[in-house]
Amino acid sequence: MVRRIPKHLVRKGMFIESVECPNAEFSHRRFLVQTDETVRAILATSAAYALINPQRSTINIDADATLAVEEQKRTQETVAQGASMLRDSFAAVRSGDLQVETLGPLADEISDRIDASPEIFLKVTRLKSKDEGTYVHSLAVSALMMRLARLLDYEDATVRELGVAGLLHDVGKLMVPNAILNKTGQLEAAEKNLVRGHPEIGYRLLKDLGTMSPLTLDITRFHHEVLDGSGYPLGLKADQLSQEIRVATVCDVFEALTSARPYKRAWTTRDALNWMFDRGHLFDKKLVLRLGSIFE
Repeated sequence: MVRRIPKHLVRKGMFIESVECPNAEFSHRRFLVQTDETVRAILATSAAYALINPQRSTINIDADATLAVEEQKRTQETVAQGASMLRDSFAAVRSGDLQVETLGPLADEISDRIDASPEIFLKVTRLKSKDEGTYVHSLAVSALMMRLARLLDYEDATVRELGVAGLLHDVGKLMVPNAILNKTGQLEAAEKNLVRGHPEIGYRLLKDLGTMSPLTLDITRFHHEVLDGSGYPLGLKADQLSQEIRVATVCDVFEALTSARPYKRAWTTRDALNWMFDRGHLFDKKLVLRLGSIFE
């Protein structure tokens, strides 16, 4: 799987698929970095990133401690800043003055982070506190949705729109008390009904803004629907669920399973994917497989 890394981390022994700059600056593609001159030439470009092929590199990219530390630090900063921004955005939704265009750059940044290293991104987002759980979960779901959408050959504009939808999909949880969201024991019937109402509440909050795309509204409302009609809020069945909604559902459930919650431990990536794949009556198996390919 190709890795996207900051250009200053390029070193001899790496196989470069491409340097993200105009051909006039650096035209070489698909080559092994063998000299310091080549490294300096890449650093001299306007590129911020280079695409690396670990399988064709002669050094172990994944074992490069400097690369891993650098990427984890940047991801931690992005997630912390993103969670803070998303908290403000959720509050703006409730007050009716969200400027949705402000979320596009945030979607782009978290997309860059999961592209650079899916494993590090998941590791960082799994370490969320109770207070920031909903916001970091939304960041992670957004990033997973964009990554999966690219694997499905969606156009860039739609990928970004899916990213924004992922950021906002759980905004309805604003109306659910934290004492219920963070409860360690089993929810009572009334509490469960309140939690299950968050997709409809979020949908109504966003719809009232009058600026949200139909895709964002659908994903906010239907991300807990499943193929056999046993989901909520409307109990829609497979033929009523678009691929975009299925993408959101798969990413949302995967992120929830692989994160620690007050009432459960975090599952491994493999266990979560296997569990979802074995439940083809609920989740689109093809999308589960494509999601799994991100971590191969």
